[in-house]
Amino acid sequence: MTEQMTRRTLLTATAATLAAPALVPAAASAAPRVPSAVRELEDRIREAMELYAVPGVAFGLRYRGREYVRGFGVTSIADPSPVDGDTTVFRVASTTKTFTGTAAMRLVERGRLDLDRRVRAYLPGFRTSDPAASARVTVRQLLNHSAGWLGDYLLDTGSDDAALARYVAEMHRVPQLTPPGEVFSYNNAAISVAGRVIEVVTGRTYEQAVEDLLLEPLGLRRSGFDITRIPGARMAVPHVIDEAGNLVAQPERWSVPRSVNPAGGLISSARDQLRWARFHLGDGGRLLSRRSLHAMRSHPGPGGTLFVELDGAGVTWMLRPTAEGPTVVQHGGDWDGQHSGFLMVPERDFALTVLTNSDTGPALLDDLFIGDWALSRFAGVHNLPAVVRPVADLAGYAGSYTLQQIGFDGELVSLVLEIVADRGMLSVRVDGVEQMRLGFYRRDYAVVHLPDGTPTTQRVNFVRGRGGEVDWLRFGGRLLRRGGVAPLRTAGTLPFRLNPWI
Repeated sequence: MTEQMTRRTLLTATAATLAAPALVPAAASAAPRVPSAVRELEDRIREAMELYAVPGVAFGLRYRGREYVRGFGVTSIADPSPVDGDTTVFRVASTTKTFTGTAAMRLVERGRLDLDRRVRAYLPGFRTSDPAASARVTVRQLLNHSAGWLGDYLLDTGSDDAALARYVAEMHRVPQLTPPGEVFSYNNAAISVAGRVIEVVTGRTYEQAVEDLLLEPLGLRRSGFDITRIPGARMAVPHVIDEAGNLVAQPERWSVPRSVNPAGGLISSARDQLRWARFHLGDGGRLLSRRSLHAMRSHPGPGGTLFVELDGAGVTWMLRPTAEGPTVVQHGGDWDGQHSGFLMVPERDFALTVLTNSDTGPALLDDLFIGDWALSRFAGVHNLPAVVRPVADLAGYAGSYTLQQIGFDGELVSLVLEIVADRGMLSVRVDGVEQMRLGFYRRDYAVVHLPDGTPTTQRVNFVRGRGGEVDWLRFGGRLLRRGGVAPLRTAGTLPFRLNPWI
C-alpha cells in the first residue's frame, strides 16, 4: 500500500503528535527540569521535520549523566500512529555493523576468534576475484573497512539459514580495488563476511549469535532482525519520494536481504539504541572488558572521509577527529525510507542517536551528525576547520570517475562522473549536468557545494596511488576509480548521500 503526501498533509497529520507527550528522561519516573540544550535539540528536530517533510523521528540522548528519549510525528502517513522512543522500531541499517564488531570482540575475549588471523583460517574456501588478496585479508581488515574489494555487493541469496554462506560463496565475482589493509573504503560486503565468520565460530546463525551474545544479556528487548519476534514493536514505516515528487508510505521497503543482515539488518528503538551507547560508554560490566571496548574505538585502520573526516575505523566504529582533540565515535545507517545517526564522545560522556522513517530524513541527520551544532552544544568539540580557497592548478584531479555496485540481482551497476576544473573549484557532472562542486580546503580534501555554490557540511577526498597520481575519488566512503570503464547499466544521477546503500 502507498499513500501520497504533500507538505501540507504531512503537517496536518503530525500536528497533534508534535505537541504531545513531554520528553521523559530514560532513568527517572518523575521528570526533572529539562536542560535548555535538550529543549533546543527538540526544537531543531521539530523545525527540521517541517522543513524537510519528515513524518517520524525518535531520538535518544545522553548528556551530563542523564538520558532522554522521545518520539515525534507519525509511524505512517497512510495509517498515522504517534512515534515514541520505546515501542516504535526503525531499521538502523549500518549501525548494525557495530553489533557485528562487538559480537566479534566477545568471541575474541573467549579465545575463539583472533582479529589478526587471516579470514581463511575460519573460512578456508574464501575468495574474491583476486586470489592473492583473498589469501591475505584478515578479520580485522574486514571490520575496519580496509579489505579492499568492492563494498557494495548486495546480492540477495534467499531467506533461509544458509543465505549468508551462499553469499560468501559468491564473493568470487567481487572486484578487488586495492590491496588489503592499505586504503579505507566503506565495505558492506566485508562486514557480511565477518558475520559469516561469527556463524562458523559459534555454530549458530548470525542472527541467533547476536541475540545470544548481545541482545539478550544487554536487555535490548526492542531490537532484533525480525519485527514479528520483537514484543510490542510498531514499525516506523519507510517513506520514499515517488516520481511525481510526493512522499509515499511504502512498508514493502522495510525488507532487507538476509545476506546483508550483518551489515545493516538490525531493527531497534531509540531507547535500545541509547542503551547500546551506554554500554559502549561504560566499563563493559560482565559482558565485555573495558579494554576491549577501548580497543574497538582506538588504533584505527587507514583514514579518509565518510561525509566527515575520519582518522579511520576501529573495530566497526568510525573514529572522527575534532579540533579540540577528543575523538568522536560514530556510525549511522541508510536504507530505503530508513535513515539514522549515532555518535558518542566518550571523553565527554555524550551520546546521541536519531532515527527517521523517510528518505527526507538525511537532511535532518546531516544537521545533527555532520555539522558542528550537536557536538559543540553537548560536548564542546568541533569538526576540524575547512576553509575553502580557490586552487589554480586542478588538472591533476580532472577526468572521469566510476562508481560501481552489485545489486540484489547480482548485476553490476555503474555510474560515471565527469570532473572538470571550473573557476578554482571542481565541477562534478553526470551526462553533462552539474551535480555538485568541490572546493578544496587542503591538498586532496574538499567540501561538497551545491551547483549554486552553497557549501554543504559534507567532505570528500582524492586518493593517490603509489606513483603519486590521483587514482580514486572517495565519496560517501566509497572509492570511484579514475578513468574507469563506461557503465554497464546506469545508476542514475548521484545523490549527496548514497542510498539505499547501508
